[in-house]
Amino acid sequence: MTPSIEDLLRAEAPQVLGALVRRFGHFEIAEDATQEALLSASRSWPVDGIPDNPRSRLIRIAYRRMIDMLRADQARHRREIDAAARAEPLRTAHHSDIDDSLTLLLLCCHPALGHTAQVALTLRAVGGLTTAEIAHAYGTSEATMGTRISRAKHQLAKAGARFTPPTDADRDQRLAAVLRALYLIFNEGYTATAGGELVRVDLTAEAVRLTRMLRETAPGDAEVTGLLALMLLTESRRAARTRAGELVPLDEQDPARWNHSLIEEGTALIDSVWNHGPAGPYQIQAAIAALHAAGEPGETDWHQIALLYLWLERLTPTPPVQLARVVAVARAYGPARGLALLDHLDRHHHLDRNPLTRQREHAVRAHLLQQIGDQAAAAQLFRRAADLTSNTVEQRYLRAKADHPD
Repeated sequence: MTPSIEDLLRAEAPQVLGALVRRFGHFEIAEDATQEALLSASRSWPVDGIPDNPRSRLIRIAYRRMIDMLRADQARHRREIDAAARAEPLRTAHHSDIDDSLTLLLLCCHPALGHTAQVALTLRAVGGLTTAEIAHAYGTSEATMGTRISRAKHQLAKAGARFTPPTDADRDQRLAAVLRALYLIFNEGYTATAGGELVRVDLTAEAVRLTRMLRETAPGDAEVTGLLALMLLTESRRAARTRAGELVPLDEQDPARWNHSLIEEGTALIDSVWNHGPAGPYQIQAAIAALHAAGEPGETDWHQIALLYLWLERLTPTPPVQLARVVAVARAYGPARGLALLDHLDRHHHLDRNPLTRQREHAVRAHLLQQIGDQAAAAQLFRRAADLTSNTVEQRYLRAKADHPD
């Protein structure tokens, strides 16, 4: 399938699904019908050509497939079939004018679902990815991912989730769940949890695409703009993060390999919303990323970054934010200050002890100990950190730091 057709189908996926869910309800069946319509088009359009009105064609295919699915389960769906038979034919021209992207994202990120389920359902229903593609991206089997997605759809039905736009009262809370899901998709792509590649480009690209789509439906939301800016600024450094398959720390990256068009776009986005009221977490992270991209690595304004991380920690006191602040403080004021802050956080804030947090904490402490000259303790912690990650690129980097201190 050519990239242009693939991009078209993924862009149309939420619109097709939205048309079916609005007409029939039954998210699970509508989502399956939509996936089959996309699969059919991916096989025929490269041969027959893209039709004049691709969205209408996809909706008609999915509509017929959904009727077939409902008829196949008549005992359970008798009322829906009768209603569909009495109703006038689906008016695809009308539905082509409706943008269901935001409503569908909100449905996939319903509070009845956990974070993992929200991410998986978003990638399948809104992103148009197949279950196999999602499973591959997350390093699991297609059967396991299929079970997770199926369970998520059942949970939506059990919770009585409706395909309705948000009200003013719940919009902010529901949109926050969407932003978190997109953020998690991007982060998993930017540093893959497992596997032999540091980056999953398919996931970072999909997260950027969906966030661009979300910004088109909510152009006045500063946090949506902030998240898009953060993704673009972070993605701009992707090409420089590895060399010959090995991880390259930020300080050692070649700025000439950064994507400066993404830096310009991301910086312009964060500048456009920075002074429009109190900044939220994604705007602050985008501002930090903009400072990293502002000049040569040796010219980074670490004092300003440390201040922004303090601000961010007050809004979202999570272990990743706290550990990032430790690094910024160490760069701004010296490794001893960083170690003191890390000890303080460990004593008084009880850093989360999950494996990912422990891995990051060991790596941060090891870097700081190495800088003050305690090579033996640093090497031990680097090895512990390597044992706690399933990403082989990270493992090689951490073990190299243990075996060959700078």
